[in-house]
Amino acid sequence: MEFFRIKKDIPFMRHALVFNAISALTFAAAVFFLLAKGLHLSIEFTGGTVMEVAYAQPANLEGIRKVVNDLGYADSQVQSFGTAQDVLIRLPVQKGSNSAQVSTQVIDALKTQDATVSLKRVEFVGPQVGEELAHDGLTALAFVVVGIMIYLAFRFEWKFAVAAIIANLHDVVIILGFFAFFQWEFSLTVLAAVLAVLGYSVNESVVVFDRVRETFRDRRFGKLDTPEVLNHAITSTISRTIITHGCTQLMVLSMLLFGGPTLHYFALALTIGILFGIYSSVFVAAAVAMWLGVKREDLIKPVKPKDETDGAVV
Repeated sequence: MEFFRIKKDIPFMRHALVFNAISALTFAAAVFFLLAKGLHLSIEFTGGTVMEVAYAQPANLEGIRKVVNDLGYADSQVQSFGTAQDVLIRLPVQKGSNSAQVSTQVIDALKTQDATVSLKRVEFVGPQVGEELAHDGLTALAFVVVGIMIYLAFRFEWKFAVAAIIANLHDVVIILGFFAFFQWEFSLTVLAAVLAVLGYSVNESVVVFDRVRETFRDRRFGKLDTPEVLNHAITSTISRTIITHGCTQLMVLSMLLFGGPTLHYFALALTIGILFGIYSSVFVAAAVAMWLGVKREDLIKPVKPKDETDGAVV
């Protein structure tokens, strides 16, 4: 399906050096903020108190958030849990207070707002659990990266695998850089968004690389050099890119604008990842493949000359 078709190839690779320099500076800035400021980890990683409360009628989440924030828990999380009457509240560790004191303070404050509220359970999430979650998250990220490289190396060629991984890690590090710079809360849902961006971004790179392979194998384009082949592949997939990413971005933006605090940072990470995923597939992945020296011979096996002695009668 195509809304339009561009007849003349756009010379993307002519400006590859400039865009790669911009990417390198952006990447370096993201790494700097990650090292200088670090991520603002949620209580799922740092530890804290988890409360489950129940109401007689659908809970007013905004009202609950206001009550909790007024108590001084600025980094708390309030969300529905199972039903509209059940609410899960996550509170960060407070110096000099234990889980029992924290839960008593919060439930007393909530009862002044609605006397029907009842406390169903209280749990303390220790820092050790947070360290385990962080380790498991990094392990999952490493397995995804290795799996993508193996897949692309088998499907295309190792130069494409290296180019795609550089582009994908470029997206991931920039997302983390945004969260470090603005000190947005980094939770398990944000980690899930980062892993989703990895898969989403590599999909766009695979589409472009697949068109590159087709162009190299097409005899009509036999006189094109590698930059021209990359320009043709990217130009011929622009309509598909606009349709796919446009629809996805509309859905993610609707979650960002109307999904509420629970989905806010998840949708924000996806929004940043999709925008930079489009950019990296064109100006990072394709350009890096060009710098690595990908050529027609990498994707087309040479035809062996026919042995004239075959079938000869002795």
